[in-house]
Amino acid sequence: MEGRAARQSPSAPVSVYEVHLGSWRRNADGTLPTWKELGDQLIPYVRDLGFTHIECLPVSEHPFSGSWGYQPVGLFAPTSRFGPPEGFASFIDRCHQEGIGVLIDWVPAHFPSDAHGLGLFDGTNLYEHADPRQGFHRDWNTLIYNFGRREVANFLTANATFWLDRYHVDGLRVDAVASMLYLDYSREADDWVPNVHGGNQNLEAVAFLRATTESVRRDAPGASTIAEESTAWPGVSRSIEAGGLGFDFKWNMGWMHDTLDYIGRDPVHRRHHQGAIPFGISYAFSENYVLPLSHDEVVHGKGSLIGRMPGDRWQKFANLRAYFGFMWAHPGKKLLFMGGEFAQEREWNHDAQLDWHLTDDPMHAGVQRLIRDLNQLYRSEPAMHELDCDPAGFEWIDASDSDGSVFAFLRHSSSRETPMLIVCHFTPLVRRDYRIGVPKAGPWVERLNSDAETYGGSGVGNGGFVEAEATPAHGLPVSLSLTLPPLSMLVLQPDSRAA
Repeated sequence: MEGRAARQSPSAPVSVYEVHLGSWRRNADGTLPTWKELGDQLIPYVRDLGFTHIECLPVSEHPFSGSWGYQPVGLFAPTSRFGPPEGFASFIDRCHQEGIGVLIDWVPAHFPSDAHGLGLFDGTNLYEHADPRQGFHRDWNTLIYNFGRREVANFLTANATFWLDRYHVDGLRVDAVASMLYLDYSREADDWVPNVHGGNQNLEAVAFLRATTESVRRDAPGASTIAEESTAWPGVSRSIEAGGLGFDFKWNMGWMHDTLDYIGRDPVHRRHHQGAIPFGISYAFSENYVLPLSHDEVVHGKGSLIGRMPGDRWQKFANLRAYFGFMWAHPGKKLLFMGGEFAQEREWNHDAQLDWHLTDDPMHAGVQRLIRDLNQLYRSEPAMHELDCDPAGFEWIDASDSDGSVFAFLRHSSSRETPMLIVCHFTPLVRRDYRIGVPKAGPWVERLNSDAETYGGSGVGNGGFVEAEATPAHGLPVSLSLTLPPLSMLVLQPDSRAA
């Protein structure tokens, strides 16, 4: 608990494994595991793969399992599906003993209209607005809290700090923040009520969110608040004093959509979409970002991540490995939904466990091995995480080679002593003698190659290291002549022994 502020700061390595506890793994007879059984299996698994945090989809009690917890009724009660509240507390304590933080999804945006819930609680619209243009959510057929009513706002803020205080949860990922901020969110022109200034901003929700993030900061030191906010609302992760909402981090939904669109294209067409990758960098430091590949990307007909990759089976896996490599090297904290780490082929089904038998297949096991090594590299090298939220930590070398679909950049630590060179190559060709400028002379060690045979790749590479040559390139004094494997991501760094 004392160290959680340091473990969740913008300069810390934060790599999150997102889990739906009811479908991660089930007992042999199909029943749900208990909190103890989850602790026995999930915690060692997450620790072995090197993730720093577990993020649980909502754990508040909810009547409909098909809502995945996003329609909670008992906001102060851990779901009884996995056992009593003491079991949940013990699960979090066991995570902490292993150095793993716990985040939970928290849902203040709306609530179900079940008769046994908060709707018409005392026969009146006590928690919700009476006017359906303000109090009924069309997308989800749920009710919207009346954030302008002090008792309601206090009830929700108290619930936020309750999880952090009573159960020692390390942070809250706040769901559907965009739907709270805009009065006209997903509504027709005649189906919303403007604010007192005639605008579409929900001023009461803004005040509530600021009060909640401020309360968390005051009453739960070191705990994090993370916003799922899908618009360009300014300053979500900026301080309240600076006019922001006070969140510590914000999910980078734009990065997710743009890069998934890019990697899902046939490599022959990627040359026409080269700008999709550097565009993400243009706003990468406008907020403290988390890069999410969440549950929302593997449901509702979207298929699995591996299923969205183009090409034959080998190319699908190579594309996914290269994409994961790019994600872990890109500025921002990391979040991956369960199953992605071993290339689950089937779309996520909340009523069944993951397809664990796939890990017996070398290609699937290779992806899992890559995620483990990416986490290890991300956590061990300051250049890969320390300035995730600071433009000083990133430097383009070249993003102009659209024909080759190549991107080269440097990641820096605050000391700038040991830069990390990342080269992403998104065509299925082998490119030899590919020259890339670097800032330091001497040997550069190949720290990671997503095309390595151990990951299921073809084994094309640079023999472990490359000597920088006195040939200027890309405005830098020396350069490397590299072999770029097909559909790959490389990480190189100066050999410290040669310093």
